[in-house]
Amino acid sequence: MLNYLIASFRRKIARRVTRKYPTRIDTFQLAGFGPVQFTNWENPLVEEKELSLNHVAFFQQFLQPGDVAIDIGANIGHMTTEMGLAVGPQGLILAFDPNPFVFEILAANTRLNSALTNIQPYNCAISDVEEYFFYGSSEASFNNGGISREKDHRHGKYYLDQKIKGIVLHRFLEQQQPEALDRLRLIKIDTEGYDKEIIRSISPLLKSRRPTVITECFGKNDAAARYEQFELLANLGYALYYFSGFEKDAEVVPIKRKEDMMNWKHFDLYAVMEQ
Repeated sequence: MLNYLIASFRRKIARRVTRKYPTRIDTFQLAGFGPVQFTNWENPLVEEKELSLNHVAFFQQFLQPGDVAIDIGANIGHMTTEMGLAVGPQGLILAFDPNPFVFEILAANTRLNSALTNIQPYNCAISDVEEYFFYGSSEASFNNGGISREKDHRHGKYYLDQKIKGIVLHRFLEQQQPEALDRLRLIKIDTEGYDKEIIRSISPLLKSRRPTVITECFGKNDAAARYEQFELLANLGYALYYFSGFEKDAEVVPIKRKEDMMNWKHFDLYAVMEQ
């Protein structure tokens, strides 16, 4: 009971007081890779992350060694690291997150496992224009949140003092990573309900390079937002599939109509370009 009360008190403080929380490096033994390190964030509101061979196998369905993938909303780099294992050191993962609290840990994770992965982190948001945004969160530890042009928006009442830079992804890649474009096979998006805006902003890249897209349908999104997310991808020629989790043996269900986006409350889907 005492431990429960202490943990509850720590979570309450994390929701109300902005402070920096410590990290620790954990080591996971993954068959075929050996010891793999990961930096966990000891924020009371953050669930401890574990690297999973099953997650790596999920990404290996879409990625091969040497491929390039992009993680938009990478957070502290949990799945970024697993994607990095899927493409290996000869591949490349470009990881974007605008939140400086989580980016510091993401950057630390990209420096681990250099013999196994090649991950480059960027502390910026993906947008349809190059400009600066407010970053807000519903809790003071900034475990998650999102960008907005206005300070008062749905992500919450806590805001960073410094604005966040937004970049146009296809222009950034053409200027900073042109050699990666021909090997781009996957874009993963997880941006707390902002995914459809991301999809719209990267549509030129999706149209020209045709990567697989993994995106989240946020639980709070209404029918109109869900329909728009479906149509943005379907109109580019993608076929959409619900999947039950980031495991190779996950249940997969085709999403054939926009109305099917209402079949689940909060879920992930992947989209592959139809031949």
